[in-house]
Amino acid sequence: MNAKSCIICDTNTILQKQHMSFCSLLQWPYCLRRCSYCNFNKYISRSSSDNIMTECLQKEAQTLLQLSQVSCITSVFLGGGTPSLAHPSTFAAVLESISQHAHIHHNAEVTLEVNPTPLGRSKLEDFYHAGVNRFSVGVQTLNDDDLVVLLRDHSSHDALRTIEEASRLCPGRVSVDLMFGRPGQTVRSWDTELREVLQICDDHLSLYQLTVERGTQLFKQVQRGEVTVPEEEVTAEMYQRARAVLHQHNFQQYEVSNFARHNAVSHHNLSYWKGRQYIGVGPGAHGRFVPLGEGGVCREARTQTLEPEVWMCEVQKMGHGTRRRIQIEEVLVMGMRMTKGITHKHWQRFSPHVNLHHIFGSSPDVQDLQQSGKLILDERGLRCSYEGLALLDSILPTLLLETERIYTPKQKDNNSFYNAR
Repeated sequence: MNAKSCIICDTNTILQKQHMSFCSLLQWPYCLRRCSYCNFNKYISRSSSDNIMTECLQKEAQTLLQLSQVSCITSVFLGGGTPSLAHPSTFAAVLESISQHAHIHHNAEVTLEVNPTPLGRSKLEDFYHAGVNRFSVGVQTLNDDDLVVLLRDHSSHDALRTIEEASRLCPGRVSVDLMFGRPGQTVRSWDTELREVLQICDDHLSLYQLTVERGTQLFKQVQRGEVTVPEEEVTAEMYQRARAVLHQHNFQQYEVSNFARHNAVSHHNLSYWKGRQYIGVGPGAHGRFVPLGEGGVCREARTQTLEPEVWMCEVQKMGHGTRRRIQIEEVLVMGMRMTKGITHKHWQRFSPHVNLHHIFGSSPDVQDLQQSGKLILDERGLRCSYEGLALLDSILPTLLLETERIYTPKQKDNNSFYNAR
C-alpha cells in the first residue's frame, strides 16, 4: 500500500463540470535510505531539487485538475517515499494551488505519511499548520532489533513519541502501520507486540504482511540463508490472531489490511478501493478519472513517470508526466480488498454490459471457491467470506483469469466497453 499520492472523485453521471467527491494523492518520492524490504518507487533525497519538485507538484496538480474539471476535493493523501522529509511549506503551497482550481471541502481529510524519526516528529506541528489533519505513522515494529534488520531509521522510543505527538495534534485521526511475518518473528511475540501497540495507538491500524521482494536487500539475505522468515502457515496464524485481538479491542475490519474503531476509517483509501475517481500527482503516482477537459468520455487509469528527474522535465514541458492505460481489472482487485466486496450497482458503473453473474457465475473454479466457503456471489454482489479474505492473494488470480476471458477480446475491438457512465 505505498503508491498513495492522488486526488479522488466519485460520480454517477458525467456533467459539464464534475461536481463530485474527489481526492488528491501527492507523491513525494525521496527517502534518506532504502529499507531492506522496499521495492517501491523511491529515491535518495536530493535537497537541491526540492524547490523544482515543489513547483512541478503544483503545476501537475493544476494541469490534472483542469483536465478533470473537478469541482470539490474531499481528501488529500501525501505519500511517498517519505513525505515527512519535505518542508511543510511544500505541501502548504501544493494545497494552495489545488484550492485555486477546486473547492477543498471544509471537512476534507488531509493525511501525511510520517516516518517516526526525531526529525519527522519535530515537523508534525508545522505540517498540521500547513493543512494536515490526519497522520499515518510508519511504525512497522516496536522491536528495536527488527528495526535494524529492516534498515528503518527510527527506534521504538521514537515511534512511541511520534504517535503521542501526532495524537495530541489530531486526536482520533492517527493511523499506525505495523508489519508481521518479519524475520525470526513468532505468533507469541506478535501477539505481545500487538497488545503493546494497542495501549498507545489511536483509532486506526494498518497491518501488512512482510513480502520478500526480488531485488531487495532482504531478498538477498534470505537467499544466502542469513535470515529466515516465518512459514506461510505461521503468518496466516499471525493474521488471524491479529483479527481476533483487534476485534476484542473494538476495532472493526473494513479492508484486508485495515482496522478502525469509532468510525475512524481512512475515507481517502475507501474512495480508492471503491474505484472512485482520483488524480495522482508526482513521480510514480496513480490516478483514475475522466479527462473531460480534452473531450474524454472514458475513465482512464493513469500512471505518472517514475523517475523524478525525467518526471520533472516532462511536467516543465507539458504540464504533467502521464502514461495512460484503461483497466477494469483494477476495479476488481481494489473492490475485493474490502469486507463488503463489490456490489452489482458499483460494478455496473464500470461494466454496464456484462454483470458479475455473467462473468463469474458459470465458472467451475469460482463455484469451487463458493462451495468451500471462501467466496460469496449473491444478490448483493461479489465478496470474500471472513475466511476467504485472509486468502485473497490466492483467490484473485482465479477471478482475474475469468475477467480476462470475458474482457480481453472486447477491449481490442472497443475500448468504450470500459466507460464509466
